[in-house]
Amino acid sequence: MFEVIDFSVHLLLKIEILKSHDINISKEIIEDIVRFPDKIEMGYKGRQIAQKGFDETHVLRVIYETKPEKILVITVYPGRRSRYEKD
Repeated sequence: MFEVIDFSVHLLLKIEILKSHDINISKEIIEDIVRFPDKIEMGYKGRQIAQKGFDETHVLRVIYETKPEKILVITVYPGRRSRYEKD
């Protein structure tokens, strides 16, 4: 298990953007999704997408890269359960 999780500048900006739309996501929530996801998929450029339920109709998807010494979280975005929980 990776102990160190770093956050990209883009992710920190995205957290603020989502907050301005009344979607409050903390670093702790993101770390929990990376460590204990409901689902993991392969993403673009070898990145991974960790997903976890957020509310009744949405999931949070966290895009990250696994490095030898850490996990680097690239971005996060909410998605509709109906789109991402089909299987």
